[in-house]
Amino acid sequence: MLNTINASLTDLLGPFGPLIAVGFLGLVMILMTLPMLLKKTQDPLDKLRVASQTSAAAPKGDRLRQSQGKDKLEKFSNFLEPSDEAEYSAIRLRLLQAGYRTKNAVRIFHFLQFALGVGFLLIGVAYAIYNSTTGEPTTQSTILSIIIPGAIGYMLPKYWVTKRLETRKQAITNGFPDSLDMMLVCVEAGQSLDQSIIRVSRELRSGFPDLADEFEIVSHEMKAGKDKTAVLRDMAERCGVTDVSSFVTVLIQSQQFGTSIAEALRVYAAEMRDKRVMRAEEKANTLPTKMTLATMMLTVPPLLIILIGPSIYEIYLTLGGGAQEATNLDN
Repeated sequence: MLNTINASLTDLLGPFGPLIAVGFLGLVMILMTLPMLLKKTQDPLDKLRVASQTSAAAPKGDRLRQSQGKDKLEKFSNFLEPSDEAEYSAIRLRLLQAGYRTKNAVRIFHFLQFALGVGFLLIGVAYAIYNSTTGEPTTQSTILSIIIPGAIGYMLPKYWVTKRLETRKQAITNGFPDSLDMMLVCVEAGQSLDQSIIRVSRELRSGFPDLADEFEIVSHEMKAGKDKTAVLRDMAERCGVTDVSSFVTVLIQSQQFGTSIAEALRVYAAEMRDKRVMRAEEKANTLPTKMTLATMMLTVPPLLIILIGPSIYEIYLTLGGGAQEATNLDN
């Protein structure tokens, strides 16, 4: 096994390949040992004093990033979290819209990108070494076999979050008209808007859990004393759905101008039902085109084989028989 590894390193890196590999391994071990040697134990009182001073002097955005429990990734926060506040807010909002509400979600997201990127990169290196031992790959194929897995591993968390975000938006869009109808019934029955939101969040839990979570968060924030307008705007921002944003605007305007909330809900619920019917009709209208393409691809080739196949076979036999007779006459 050692001879095989030695031969593969020699073929890959030249005659000094084993020495280069040993030197690289020693450098990695030194870099892994240095943090342990340079780490100093800190007095708990000094640590508590520094933490309190940092928390008091830090801006509001930095204080929100501080974790409340034990987080093993906290000491790598400067490496795993963006230093730009706008970039951090954009990633945080995207994760909120995907349903990840924990304070360390941004940190975990970047850690997964880093870990999967490095892991898939090591898999690509192992595959390149194995391929070099079994054959003679080109330099381009070796580089691609190393870089492509690393890029896939790095982009995999972003693809997962995007897929989860689109699925959640679709679920909220599908369940929103039903929630408006239920809220309208509760308001017309004499309940306040806060009570109707709590009841809707309970009733929608089985069918549309994502939308139920949003209404539950709204009810908790209202109970905590947060301004109703800010609560509704935060809900629209977390959902990222146009229908919810329009609904929040309707409620805010109804509250500011003193109009009836029940009337606003009735009009908007009817509009949402019409939009749902229009979306269903749009999908139904695109169905014949999709079926036509599928029918042509799956029906026409077998039909041509059935209709033309016997004729082609007869022509082939006729031409083959004529060629055989010509050969016999020549003989």
